[in-house]
Amino acid sequence: MRIHFTGIAGAGMAAAALMMREAGHEITGSDEGAFPPMSTYVEGLGFPVFWRFDSANLPPGLDILVLGASAKLGGEGNVEVQEARRRGVRVTTFPELVGEATALKTTTVVAGSFGKSTCTALLAHVLRESGRDAGWMIGAISPSLPDTGHWGDAPEVILEGDEYIVGPNDRRSKFVLYHPRDILLTSLIHDHVNVFPTLESYVTPFRELLRLAPAEGLLVAREHPAIRAIAGEAAARIVWYDTAPCDGWFCEDVAFGETTRFTLVGPGGRRLAMSTSLLGEHNVENIVGVSAYLLERGLVSEADLVRAVAGFAGIRRRLDRLTRTSAVPVVEGFGSSYEKARSAIEAMLLHYPTRPLTVVFEPHTFSWRNREALPWYDTVFEGAARVLVVPPPTHGADSHLQSSFAEILARAAAAGVAVEGVESAEAATEALSRLSGDEVVLLLSSGPLLGLPDSLPPAFDRLYGAQEAAA
Repeated sequence: MRIHFTGIAGAGMAAAALMMREAGHEITGSDEGAFPPMSTYVEGLGFPVFWRFDSANLPPGLDILVLGASAKLGGEGNVEVQEARRRGVRVTTFPELVGEATALKTTTVVAGSFGKSTCTALLAHVLRESGRDAGWMIGAISPSLPDTGHWGDAPEVILEGDEYIVGPNDRRSKFVLYHPRDILLTSLIHDHVNVFPTLESYVTPFRELLRLAPAEGLLVAREHPAIRAIAGEAAARIVWYDTAPCDGWFCEDVAFGETTRFTLVGPGGRRLAMSTSLLGEHNVENIVGVSAYLLERGLVSEADLVRAVAGFAGIRRRLDRLTRTSAVPVVEGFGSSYEKARSAIEAMLLHYPTRPLTVVFEPHTFSWRNREALPWYDTVFEGAARVLVVPPPTHGADSHLQSSFAEILARAAAAGVAVEGVESAEAATEALSRLSGDEVVLLLSSGPLLGLPDSLPPAFDRLYGAQEAAA
């Protein structure tokens, strides 16, 4: 079939397109207003991509148009959608397409409020390094994998399961379309308040997901009261995990450092010495969950698991160091919600305990700019020596009551944070150009952040590289 993806630079869209290409279909795509790393990633995928929406982008003989869910694509008003409708071409979404295509696969869905991208990538990496050609779909880029989407010759497929809705006219959560046999559930904290205004409305699709796994399936779930409260929905066998001792898998003797080492403890006293270069306690937790799933299913050997985990390089924008020679490290994290932002900050404080932490932060429109999220600013930056805040994106203003830039700055300052607003990349770079050399900088966003992830690292390598060389 010929399949065109409108909104190809969406992380899930690109991954789905890669899966479909490997399954034997002809792929084209288009997008507008995309930014790195996804825009540059998509440009290198090897199929035609157009950087403006135009009815002429649709190839002759098109069978399916896949429309992304982002509001900026214009929905049914998009000229490509209108042309597809005129031709009688089916218009669908990527979760519907992926669910249909993988219906006969043995599917593991990785779900949760946070941690799902890292866990999906780690599962795919360990299976690949162990010689098992499983498929995968990941909503993020991992340097440890060749692509974000892979069809695979093995019966297994690992899908990152997003609880966000399919689209404005389809309020189902994406992950309920994926026919899971097994589920890895990493977390359950209220998120996406623009579409799930209450905790119960947010939990409801997770209940539905658990009911989809059959009795012969496996649910590997993090030990947490919110997950315990809904675990009874699952007919599948349940295995628990945590970083603290629990009735399942956990870790002991954690020693954090450039290489973090710990002991994985399993049922019956099973013990494995493990190591990782990933930052933060939350990543140790992710490794425990992934290891529990793989070993419970017997998909890899203990030796292959230990080796592959040690070599896993994580995923882009999830605490990866961007500088090369700077004595002041610049690390990029993902901060679309309170929990994600806080876990990134805590990881920096844990791994750089003697360095003053500067956070450069971009509030996400559909979480951090929501007026109900203002209390998040009371505690999220605890431990940071300094916070620079860039203006939040302007789209989505009609979807919920938003806080102004001034209100965000005032709320953070009221919490005792040394906070300042910076309106441009140049202003941010200038504000960071007179550091002592002892600091560490965390870029925290889920958007373009004024292009700073690309422009700031080489500037720091010039400004602070000599200090490292002298040291």
